[in-house]
Amino acid sequence: MAGVFQMTIPLGAVRLHPHWFLESLAYLVGFRLYLRDRKHKGDFLPCGTRVWIIAAAITGAAIGSKLLYWLEDPVQTLGRWNDLVYMMGGKSIVGGLLGGVVAVEWIKPRLGVARRTGDLFTIPLAVGIAIGRIGCFLAGLDDHTYGTATSLPWGVDFGDGIPRHPTQIYEMLFLLLLAWWLNRVHTQPHPEGARFRAFLAAYLGFRFAVDFLKPDVSLGGLTSIQWLCAASLVVYLPDIVEIAAPKETPAHE
Repeated sequence: MAGVFQMTIPLGAVRLHPHWFLESLAYLVGFRLYLRDRKHKGDFLPCGTRVWIIAAAITGAAIGSKLLYWLEDPVQTLGRWNDLVYMMGGKSIVGGLLGGVVAVEWIKPRLGVARRTGDLFTIPLAVGIAIGRIGCFLAGLDDHTYGTATSLPWGVDFGDGIPRHPTQIYEMLFLLLLAWWLNRVHTQPHPEGARFRAFLAAYLGFRFAVDFLKPDVSLGGLTSIQWLCAASLVVYLPDIVEIAAPKETPAHE
């Protein structure tokens, strides 16, 4: 039965929905990591400029996450356009990331900022999304982020009697490994902004691949998320090669 798997998190006499609790925790941890990295690695932007860029990122992410969520199943969206719960109930991480990037790139020239600004957000985003995916997993069938049926021994029954790929856990593990790798290569010479672009390219590539394991609506053989990931990878994939390639250490005379 749908919803049997769903767990709640006890907090005194109150039991919290896992998705709400862990998403809130993801924002908190991500913000703390951002403050840590800004303190240790510095920030070349004035405070007011940084606030405008963060505000643009949040606004763009909110708009992008909703637009892609609505496009995931266009037929259902058109049929339920007047259902406020449905229209406001979901969001897409891919849409949020790309919407935030578009908004930041739009506002930077208007603020007179020519330098790359994303590196400080890389580790906070990776760790924050990973924490949020735990909430998606614990929410069970209600979250609609589970995978297709599988006979593999780690398949999870989310409440409907069908062992499924725990795609939320796949994504959580991938993001934690990606955060570790990006944090490790940060000490190597690389162009400003390359770390963020490598994160984005790696995540989009992972989502393109893992979404083949999800029972989502297909448009020409791919989901709307996969189409967007594929288009974006044309721009960002070279950054993975750039940041991963070993750099020559200048010889000392």
